[in-house]
Amino acid sequence: MTFPQTEKIAALAARIESRLPALLQRAPSLADELCYEVQPASLKQVCIALRDEPELRFEILIDLAGIDYLDYASSEWKTLSATDSGFSRGVSRGGARLPHDGARFAVAYQLLSVTHNQRVRLRARCEDAEDPIIDSVVDIWPGANWFEREAFDLFGILFTGHPDLRRILTDYGFIGHPFRKDFPLIGNVEVRYDADKQRVVYEPVSIEPRTLVPKVIRNDNRYDPALKTQK
Repeated sequence: MTFPQTEKIAALAARIESRLPALLQRAPSLADELCYEVQPASLKQVCIALRDEPELRFEILIDLAGIDYLDYASSEWKTLSATDSGFSRGVSRGGARLPHDGARFAVAYQLLSVTHNQRVRLRARCEDAEDPIIDSVVDIWPGANWFEREAFDLFGILFTGHPDLRRILTDYGFIGHPFRKDFPLIGNVEVRYDADKQRVVYEPVSIEPRTLVPKVIRNDNRYDPALKTQK
């Protein structure tokens, strides 16, 4: 597979691939971006090299996010008209599935080199679809602490070696992981303050489920070429 790339990105890719041969696989990205797939077993080795090698020096983890590939690329997006069937998933034109190696969960790492003013993105896939586990990078970039807690809270991804892996956005007694595509949009329980008991109580959800529809793309006459001022 060929990748369109700028001269700056090509030079960065050459430095990374010469330092980490056979440990990274190039992933599709925009011309001014660089993305690599890394195997979970090699994640920490790759991250340490990206941080410490003088010609790389990715000192900062800008962001870390979970990815859920459930039903990924199973059907075309429906964007030209509203439907009552809810959201669908995007695929490449012609119906071919976009590659994700069958792994349901993955973690994306956005890295920044202040020294060289460069950015790179890593993506590592969790091998177990039911109980996704991957190594923590908190000992490499301490700023990953809250990011990994967020990915655990919302996706259920476990980070081996994290010093304090607990929920960060949902309630302590929350059940499930809201960003999993199999999690009900209305949730499983609701909470309210009970004046008689003088405490917060948990109860079954009382609202009715609703179907969300994708954004509808409409033609805007303001941008009709025939209306442009002739020069």
